[in-house]
Amino acid sequence: MATLILIATPIGNLGDASERLKQTLPTLDILCCEDTRHTGSLVTLLGIERPKLYVANHEHNERGMAARIVEWLNEGKRVGLCSDAGYPLVSDPGYPAVVAALEAGHELEVLPGPSAVTVALLLSGLPPSSYTFKGFAPRKPGHRRAFLEEDAQSRHTLIFYESPFRIGKLLQEALEVYGDRRAAVCLELTKQFQRVKRGTLSELAPQFDEKAKGEAVVVIEGRRD
Repeated sequence: MATLILIATPIGNLGDASERLKQTLPTLDILCCEDTRHTGSLVTLLGIERPKLYVANHEHNERGMAARIVEWLNEGKRVGLCSDAGYPLVSDPGYPAVVAALEAGHELEVLPGPSAVTVALLLSGLPPSSYTFKGFAPRKPGHRRAFLEEDAQSRHTLIFYESPFRIGKLLQEALEVYGDRRAAVCLELTKQFQRVKRGTLSELAPQFDEKAKGEAVVVIEGRRD
């Protein structure tokens, strides 16, 4: 039995790389990355020894890669799994590998680190006691509206990831579905030019008619009686 190591990486600021990450990466036989170039650059910037082998594990090949990862674990190799930023699996590749590893009798280990979900939740100023993370909303308007309507009656704070091209569309449709709730749009989290826009949905939607810089985390207040 071996252990698949799930590794959180910085979401912006390199200073958030954990000591466990720095100590663990050089010991790996194989590091499965969303983008090998991105992770290779991260390792270089951190000034640590590189893993023995980088392998791509992204949304287009992750189902096929799951079987290979199990083979490596069966051989007793030390295998790590990461995405470009934050935690793998959380709106990022990795879940098929986790399922396959567990079904094969292997264990999991998580190296904790930064998450855009919790950073945005705390920055939003909205109630943090309970929240629902929704990930990326569908691109097509009809599907997106149905996706939003699922939580129209929820009292939990809602958290979404969104492309810089569609922030305004998400906010406008959320206004139509939820009414004029409080919200926050968090951009370039932990980076030098981090920005947080807070207000109501009706105030925020017009501010994002055009493409913003950087992916966003959108936080929306839950239903209030």
